[in-house]
Order: sequence, then C-alpha cells, then structure tokens
Amino acid sequence: MITAVYPGSFDPITNGHLDIIHRASALFDKLIVGIYDRPDKHMLFSLEERVALAKGATASLRNVHIKSYSGLTVDFIRKEGGKIMIRGLRMNSDFEAEFEMASMNKKLAPDIELVCLMASCEYQCLSAKLIKEVAKLEGSLKGLVPKHVAIALKKKLSQGYLEAPTEEASHRNKISL
Repeated sequence: MITAVYPGSFDPITNGHLDIIHRASALFDKLIVGIYDRPDKHMLFSLEERVALAKGATASLRNVHIKSYSGLTVDFIRKEGGKIMIRGLRMNSDFEAEFEMASMNKKLAPDIELVCLMASCEYQCLSAKLIKEVAKLEGSLKGLVPKHVAIALKKKLSQGYLEAPTEEASHRNKISL
C-alpha cells in the first residue's frame, strides 16, 4: 500500500487544491491531506475550521484522510507511513519555491520522494490568497471553492475578519513557531 501526503495550510481549501487531491487520490492507495497548524502567514481560519472545511470537501473520496500536524512536514509524512509528498504547481514562481523546499526536504528525508502535479488550466492562477481577496470584495466564488467554503468565507468576513494583520500580530505569529 502506497501512502502519499499532500501538505499545506489550506486557508481555505480551493477547487485548485481539490483538483490535486482528486488526481493524487487516483494515483495512490491512501492520500493524507496534512493541514499545517502554524504556517508563517496570517490565517483567516483556525486549524479546526480548516480541517472541517477540508473534510467536507473530500467526504466522497474514500482513500483521502484529513489530518492536522505541526513540526517538520517530513516528520509528519514518516509518522503517517508515507513515502511520497504531493505538491501542486501552478506557475513558474511555484516551481522555484517548491524546488528550494524539495532540496531541503531531500537532505532531511532522502527516503521521501516528491511528486509534483501541474495544476489544471482552469486553476493555474487560483490561490487561497486571491480567493480571500475576491471574497473580501464580495466577488463571485462560483467555481473557485466548494459551496460550503464560500459560505464559511462570507460568514467569517461578516464577523470582521480578513483585516491586515498588525505588526504586533505578525511578530507574535513568527515567534510562536
């Protein structure tokens, strides 16, 4: 049985993420979507909310499991019995960032292979950051995120979230890692 892990912050999960999840789940016996608990960026959704949104979006996929983690991604992959790390590539800038990360991960865990899946054409310019901006400006999210994610975004925004983090909040996020 081959287990692959698709790590990320998924804030929120988008149809681009789901494209990669569907395709990777067809390639491997078991796919774990690893949701990192404390990425070094301002998060809109809590860890629990991100896990719940991802579970809702992948409920129909029997071999996909949603789990949260902290620490090094390669340690999480090993703990889960994974041999493959899945990453999605959208454009050239993704390749450069993924190449740098892959080089470090290979030094830390030479036994874990990286498999990059190219984003489907309709999702090449889609990012969670852009989704949040469209939602903030009350644009249509149709075709960009699952319906339950669009509802969660609108609810979160109606509560006053998605303001730029203060310098103090950014500093707190960095030192809490």
